[in-house]
Amino acid sequence: MSFWNRRKAIETAGGDAHHALKKTLSWYHLVALGVGAVVGTGIYTLVGDGAGMAGPGVMLSFLIAGAVCACAALCYAELSTMIPASGSAYTYSYVAMGEPVAWFVGWSLILEYTLVCAAVAVGWSDHAAGLFRMAGLPEFLLFGPHHTFADGTHGLINLPAVLISMAVAGLLSLGTRESATVSMVLVVIKIAALVLFIALALPAFNAGHFTPFMPNGFSAHSLPGAGADAAKVGVMAAASVIFFAFYGFDAVSTAAEETKDPKRDLTIGIVGSMLACSVIYMVVAAAAIGASPTEVFSKVGAPLVFILQSLGHPAMAQVVALAAVVALPTVILAFMYGQSRIFFVMSRDGLLPQALSKVNAKTGTPVIMTLLTGVLAAGLSGLLSLGEIAALANAGTLAAFIAVGLSVIILRLRDPNRPRVFATPLWRLVAPGAILGCLYLFYSLPSKTQRYFLYAHLIGAAVYFLYGVRRSALARAETGKV
Repeated sequence: MSFWNRRKAIETAGGDAHHALKKTLSWYHLVALGVGAVVGTGIYTLVGDGAGMAGPGVMLSFLIAGAVCACAALCYAELSTMIPASGSAYTYSYVAMGEPVAWFVGWSLILEYTLVCAAVAVGWSDHAAGLFRMAGLPEFLLFGPHHTFADGTHGLINLPAVLISMAVAGLLSLGTRESATVSMVLVVIKIAALVLFIALALPAFNAGHFTPFMPNGFSAHSLPGAGADAAKVGVMAAASVIFFAFYGFDAVSTAAEETKDPKRDLTIGIVGSMLACSVIYMVVAAAAIGASPTEVFSKVGAPLVFILQSLGHPAMAQVVALAAVVALPTVILAFMYGQSRIFFVMSRDGLLPQALSKVNAKTGTPVIMTLLTGVLAAGLSGLLSLGEIAALANAGTLAAFIAVGLSVIILRLRDPNRPRVFATPLWRLVAPGAILGCLYLFYSLPSKTQRYFLYAHLIGAAVYFLYGVRRSALARAETGKV
């Protein structure tokens, strides 16, 4: 079979007994994993960035981004229950469209998860820097070489970001159930902090803050006189950025092989976490805008904390800030979990070195791959300033979501009679809606981000054709899946 038409059979999409993951997760672990991935950096910071681009119209931006993600989530729910194997969009693409497409989807997921882990580790370091200063850590160990101090010297390494990356990797290597249980506890804490914010902000609600509703219009565009690579404004520009605040539910689908009852639990985990986060985001955004004009809180890095301080609740503001320190590691945990499983499945298929897919007999997890993921995220977060390139995480996710929508359509047409435990409702509308919505959000991203995405995938193409094509054929021959 030539590489261009190699596909996995649905029945053999998982690994063999020597490369299988231990089933330890229930539906509530999956909901916690999904909510842990979604509720974090986005709601604590991006509500301000989105408000700066769209004004009060950021409410519509949240609605649009949430609707696109909801369509994608319904597609994920169908595929994850029909193909209960690790690998998420990578595995679904392999089954539906073949190895070359699957490789590029897997490469997009690696790009997404790596950048998210590193970016969130840096964000956690920013929130926790005060604690490290109190412990006596010098300033040059709080910033990477990109940071220049007032005296002209530079930082050495962002040590807190390195430490949190490795700590999360260590937790994951102990076992999936253990790390999911810790995630549940932390999710409860940060949801409670958001409920506290809503309770304190709503009494100061002023409907006048919602006028004018869309000061920068609907479509994504640059302001007059700005360069081609300038940041875009408008409701859709905000939607393309705060899209980062919604995805994460896809990490739930990477847990398919480790789920006790995937037919039931994956549907609850994916759809449930998506619905819960959509409600949380809309209520928090409405409370924030009602309590403070968007042109005020959009200029600060921690808008929820700023709003509470401006309302005369400094102690409660510190509680919410502390909750952010608690919240961000759960995001790293969920995405690092997804990253290690994508690596695991691609190595199991021969597209990456197969030694990486070895499962620890005691914990039932790919320890080597998990620790390698932690080292990679630690290196990026410790030494680099991601800045605008963090938007690449959005680009990678949009590519994966498009592939999932296409996979639903292709498998519905090619294999319409196969039993589907969860069937995407109105799939002829929902799946194309996910595809078109993601394409429009990709179009709304900054031009520089789109170019970087192309460059990254040219590198991916080189890796595939120089290594993956040959090694995959050998792996398929060894396992009898030729």
